[in-house]
Amino acid sequence: MATLDQFDIRGRSAIVTGAASGLGLAYAEAMAEAGACVTLTDIDAAGAEREARRLREGGAQARSGGLDVADRDAMRRAMDDHVAAWGGLDIAFANAGIDPGEGFWNPGGFRNLEGQIDTLDPARWDRTISINLTGVFNTIREAARCMKAGGGGGSIIATSSNAALVNEAIVGMAYMPAKAGVAHLVRHAALELAEFGIRVNAIAPGPFVTNIGGGWLKTDPVARKAWDAMVPLGRVAETDQIKPLALYLASDASNYVTGSHLLIDGGMALGKFR
Repeated sequence: MATLDQFDIRGRSAIVTGAASGLGLAYAEAMAEAGACVTLTDIDAAGAEREARRLREGGAQARSGGLDVADRDAMRRAMDDHVAAWGGLDIAFANAGIDPGEGFWNPGGFRNLEGQIDTLDPARWDRTISINLTGVFNTIREAARCMKAGGGGGSIIATSSNAALVNEAIVGMAYMPAKAGVAHLVRHAALELAEFGIRVNAIAPGPFVTNIGGGWLKTDPVARKAWDAMVPLGRVAETDQIKPLALYLASDASNYVTGSHLLIDGGMALGKFR
C-alpha cells in the first residue's frame, strides 16, 4: 500500500468523548475532515450537537450525544448507539477530562491553601479521578466490547498528558496521578487487546490553548507569555496541531504501533533549560 493511502480512514467510524471543545473537538474535526463518520459526545450535550451540526453543514457525517464518561451505563448506551448509527466502531478517542483546580503553588509565588494535600477538598480528587482516569477505563472497556463484537480490529486512543511524566506544582494534585494511570492503563489494555487486532495508544499533550482552567490561555496574555517561555520550542500549541497525530493513530499508518505514549508538548517533558 502506498504511504499516503495508509492514512485513509474514509468509511470508518469514530467516537470521541469530550468533543464539544478543545482537543476532543480537534480529534472529531480531524476524523470528519478525513472522511470518517463521527459521533461527538460530551457532558455538554448542546455543545456537542452544535459542533456536530457545524460539521454536517460542511459536508461531514456527524452525530452527537450527551455523555458523562463516569457513568458506565451511559457509556455503554453511547457506544451501542454509535454502532447502531454507523454499523460498527473502528476508532475511539477516550478524551474527556476536567480541570482539577489549583495546585499547591501559585505562579505569583505563594502557596494555595485549597490546593495542598492536607486541605484539598476530597470531592475535587474524587471527581477528577472519576473523569480523567475511570472515564478513560469506561471508554476503553466499552470500545473493546464493540470492536470485538464487530470481528476485532480497531484503534483506541486515550488522551494522557506530559503530566503523566512530570509534576507541576500549579496544577491540582489529582491531575498527575490520573494521567499517569491513563498511561499505564493504555499499556495494559494494549497488551490484552493485541490478540484481537485492537490497538491502544495514548496522546500525551503539553500546553494547548483549550477551555481547561476557564480558558485562561486564551484570555490572559501575561500567563500565555509565561507558558510560552516554559516550552523549549517557545510556544503553546493550538488545537489544530494535534490533528495529524490523531489521524496517524486512527489510521493504518500506525498499524504496528500499540501501547505507546506519544508526547506532543514542544519539549516540555525534557525539562527547563533557561
